[in-house]
Amino acid sequence: MSFTMEAFSLQGKTALVTGGAYGIGFAVAKALAVAGARIAFNCRRREHLEKAMEDYRERGIEAKGYLCDITEETQVQEMIQDIERNMGGIDILVNNAGIIKRVPMHEMSLEEFREVVDIDLNGAFLMSKAVLSGMMERKSGKIINICSMMSELGRETVAAYAAAKGGLKMLTRNIAAEYGGYHIQCNGIGPGYIATPQTAPLRERGAGGERHPFDRFILSKTPAGRWGTPEDLMGAAVFLASEASDFVNGQILYVDGGILAYIGRQP
Repeated sequence: MSFTMEAFSLQGKTALVTGGAYGIGFAVAKALAVAGARIAFNCRRREHLEKAMEDYRERGIEAKGYLCDITEETQVQEMIQDIERNMGGIDILVNNAGIIKRVPMHEMSLEEFREVVDIDLNGAFLMSKAVLSGMMERKSGKIINICSMMSELGRETVAAYAAAKGGLKMLTRNIAAEYGGYHIQCNGIGPGYIATPQTAPLRERGAGGERHPFDRFILSKTPAGRWGTPEDLMGAAVFLASEASDFVNGQILYVDGGILAYIGRQP
């Protein structure tokens, strides 16, 4: 069988991107739309939903947005059922929704820890569970989990986030192992340090224009010498959502500018 660029086409596919109102989720949804997919997304706040709908329209993308808390199974099921009625079966699920709380572990409350794990890990479980039956019936499907550098590494103040993203890496592998026989592929994208609203506090300049210490640290540890952008993730998303990755399963594709491969410069 000869290879053509049609292998990357998502024409006729339906994609659901959680947390697709802005940042990484919005960029991934745009990329899938450019490749031909119909787009659905969710968020938890009406003001974010309304702003996102404007942003999609400005880019010529017809997207259907939902207010849905992915930690509430009933809401998840209702959203999935509505998408299936109005847009067809979900061919591509991108589990992108997530939060981070930067608190030293000895100061973090159990409630704070649980909230991060509930959204970043349990939400991905509920979403994946909700789409798997349809994918199994069709014997086709792509699940893409947005993992993290913290799926591999630890760092101060992110105990809950690292625990959740490490768990998401293993959930990715287990879905691949359990459902690969149904021609369902589950892979992850591991962004490096990406310039988004979530990381904006780490990139703030001081009164004299000096860089934040963490900003300087990341630039020194990244061979590319810069923060990533949400657009840097678009190619990886299309690849993992398309037929071009049909024999790729249970993998985490790190889009990190080389940081995981680099020990850093000698002082």
